[in-house]
Amino acid sequence: MKPVVLKFGGELLEDRERVAALASTIAKLAKKKPPVPLVIVHGGGREIDAALARVGIEKRQVDGLRITDQPTLDIVVSVLAGLVNTRFVAALGAAGVQAVGLTGADAGVARVKAAPPHRSTSGATVDLGRVGEPTGNETPSLLIDLCGKGYVPVVSSIGASREGELFNVNADTLAAHLAGRIKSPRLIIAGATAGVLEGDGSTIPEMTPDDMDELIASGGATAGMLAKLAACRSAISSGAAEVFVADGKDLNGLAVLARHGRVAGAGKSTRIRPSTRARGVANNAERRNGKAARSRKLKKRAS
Repeated sequence: MKPVVLKFGGELLEDRERVAALASTIAKLAKKKPPVPLVIVHGGGREIDAALARVGIEKRQVDGLRITDQPTLDIVVSVLAGLVNTRFVAALGAAGVQAVGLTGADAGVARVKAAPPHRSTSGATVDLGRVGEPTGNETPSLLIDLCGKGYVPVVSSIGASREGELFNVNADTLAAHLAGRIKSPRLIIAGATAGVLEGDGSTIPEMTPDDMDELIASGGATAGMLAKLAACRSAISSGAAEVFVADGKDLNGLAVLARHGRVAGAGKSTRIRPSTRARGVANNAERRNGKAARSRKLKKRAS
């Protein structure tokens, strides 16, 4: 089984008791037979905000993306790769998980390039600074190797260019990119809300990219949700089988979702699926590839 990619928002990793409970849930997934291979990606936005405030650096964001100059990047690296990642890995270890702390800079896990200027929902063009955009579609062999040996990689959302420059990478974006490269059966973006919400606070059970476009056009998506929806679209288009935006506080439901997808007992979530047209194009491509493979086999037999 290919790894399930779990992305945890930083708000889920601040309280010591909550982190311990989360680590216990992950331990059950990793140990129960058959074990679920996991790749974990995490953010840490609020702790970055607090660290920036302590040194007098202004927080700047657009559509849920952090505008990152060099002093901000130095704080981001120290908080994500230092404090949050190490603390989470230690909690996982205490729960019996063979967790390995990584950044995207390790062994090319997340090769990035400088992100182009961002066209915001307001129409403005914004330079994001030292923000990275993941590149490449090769399989992240380090993650696959670690999962194959029973380890759980825990990746903080820092990337590196081929020239060795570090970049801040949105954690949802990084998780989606890794899920696509792994061809993961499931990407789960776990946060403080129970999925993508309607205006009345109820969870939208299922969405297509067209539905996401409508939600954004109507102004119904918050700044933080805009980045999540863009990540969901990227994961689906690049090879992840299904994507869920889920309630990270419902640990039992999250465990069911990670192991089985949407079945009885799974927590509240929004499932992102391809549009009907996209599925048709994919199915047609699969049929063409199947016919070509059968034709090659017949020719080989005939020769």
